[in-house]
Amino acid sequence: MGYPLLDLTGRTAVDIGGTSGIGLALAKGLAEAGADVVPTGRRQELVHAAAEEVKRRGRRSVVCPCDATDEKQLERLRDAVVAEFGNVHILVNCAGRTKRGPTLDFSPSDWNGIIDTNLTGTLRACQIFGKLMLQQNYGRIINIGSLTSFVAAYEVAAYTASKAAVLALTKSLAIEWAQKGVCVNAICPGVFRTDLNAQLLDGTEREQEFLMRTPMKRFGKMEELVGTAVFLASDAASFVTGHGLIVDGGLLASGVNQ
Repeated sequence: MGYPLLDLTGRTAVDIGGTSGIGLALAKGLAEAGADVVPTGRRQELVHAAAEEVKRRGRRSVVCPCDATDEKQLERLRDAVVAEFGNVHILVNCAGRTKRGPTLDFSPSDWNGIIDTNLTGTLRACQIFGKLMLQQNYGRIINIGSLTSFVAAYEVAAYTASKAAVLALTKSLAIEWAQKGVCVNAICPGVFRTDLNAQLLDGTEREQEFLMRTPMKRFGKMEELVGTAVFLASDAASFVTGHGLIVDGGLLASGVNQ
C-alpha cells in the first residue's frame, strides 16, 4: 500500500516540453502516480506520441501542440485542458534549448532565443496557469532548473544565465503565491544525457570532467527524476515552496572526490 499523500489520482498535470527527454520521463512518471497528464511541445507527432504514453498507463490526456514562446498558444493549451478536465493542478515547465559558443562571439539572436524559451517561456506558463491555480487556491508548479542555476558551465553563458534566473523566478513566485495554496519549486538535475546536450557530451573532455566531478561516477537515468517530481506535485510537499531540489549524484556537494 502506497503513501496516500503521494497519490496523484484525480489530479491534472500540464507538462510543457513534455514530449522528449526529461519532460517525457516526468509525463510518464506523473501518469504512473495517478495523474491525468497533458504533455506538449511544438511538434504534433511528438505530442501525439507522448499523449499515447500517458493513455497506455491508464490515464487521460489531450493532444494540443504548444510553443512556450507564444502566449496565445499557451492560452489555447490552458483552455483545451480546462475544457477537458475542468482545472489544472500541476504545471511542469520543461521546455528548453541551449547552444555552446564563446560568449564574446555569441549572437544576440541565439542569446535572445535561449532566454525567451528557458526563462520567459517559464514565466509565460506560470502566469497563464498560475492565474487559474490562484483562483482555485491550489497548485503545484515545477520548473526545471539545472546545475547552472548554482554554478557556471564553460561556454554556455546564455543557458547558465537562463537557468540561474529560472531558480530566482521560482523563489519570487513562491513567496508571492505562498498564501494562496500554490507551491512553486524547481528540480535542478545534474548530468542526464538527453538530445539537448548529447552533442556537448558524447566523446568529449567535458563528458569526462562531469564523470570525474560526480561522486557516483555516472550520469543520471531519467527515471531517477520521477520521484522528485511526484513528491513536488503531491500533497506530501504542501509546506515545500521556493526550493531548488538538486538531483545530481553528489556533484554540487563535491570538493575533492578522488
